Amino acid sequence: MSSALPGLEEFAPLLASLERHQRLAIAVSGGVDSMTLAHVAWQLMGGRATMYHATGPAVPEAARTRVSEHAARQGWPLVLIDAGEQADERYRANPVDRCYYCKTNLYARIGELTSDTLASGTNVDDLDDFRPGLRAAAERAVVHPYVEAGMGKESIYRLAASLGLDDLERLPAQPCLASRVETGIAIAPADLAFIDTVESHLAASLGGDAVLRCRVTRTGVVIELAPPHDTASAALANELGSELCRGAQRQFIGVRRYVRGAAFLRELSND
Repeated sequence: MSSALPGLEEFAPLLASLERHQRLAIAVSGGVDSMTLAHVAWQLMGGRATMYHATGPAVPEAARTRVSEHAARQGWPLVLIDAGEQADERYRANPVDRCYYCKTNLYARIGELTSDTLASGTNVDDLDDFRPGLRAAAERAVVHPYVEAGMGKESIYRLAASLGLDDLERLPAQPCLASRVETGIAIAPADLAFIDTVESHLAASLGGDAVLRCRVTRTGVVIELAPPHDTASAALANELGSELCRGAQRQFIGVRRYVRGAAFLRELSND
């Protein structure tokens, strides 16, 4: 293990996975997985690791800010890119494998800018889910250091805590904003901006560690809250959702319990 990261014996397999690369281009979304990986790679590899962050409309404003602030504080080499997914009609159509087209555009764009090995924040827990983006990663020979090290989400949170990354160790999972749009509804920047506005207001009211989603469905807008939340939180979310939807001339359906991937409808697959 590198002396640059003392006290991380538990994570020696991850360090070994990173050290075997001469240079890495790390796709940083702003979530806990890729952000923590960027911190470790930077401390371990220094200038041999470069971070790439896509700034398209599906990225929450809070994620963009988080990446920029961490990069400035740590001195990371950070490249902001437009992955161009909005120009891809296959992505905009929001099929069941939308993530494949998103990641295809992302990895292709990074590959145009560097010959470094591409790395992602994918972890072993992701392998149990339907992840079309992993197919795009395989096509581009993207490496997954957490997977190689056998690390899941809980291990990543422990790693973030070990590194003193307080804001990351409390950060709930937050996939891209497009994941809130029901399969088959075209991805539109206006919808993504609205989703980000609703979720930002909710997070400010309920706390940044609250697990919440604003879903755009065929019948209207739904807010989801994960336990623990009380009646007062649900009432606040209902009031806020009603107000924002009214201002945006959207139909508000109400508040319900958070269900992971609720906007993802496999039955609409064209397979």
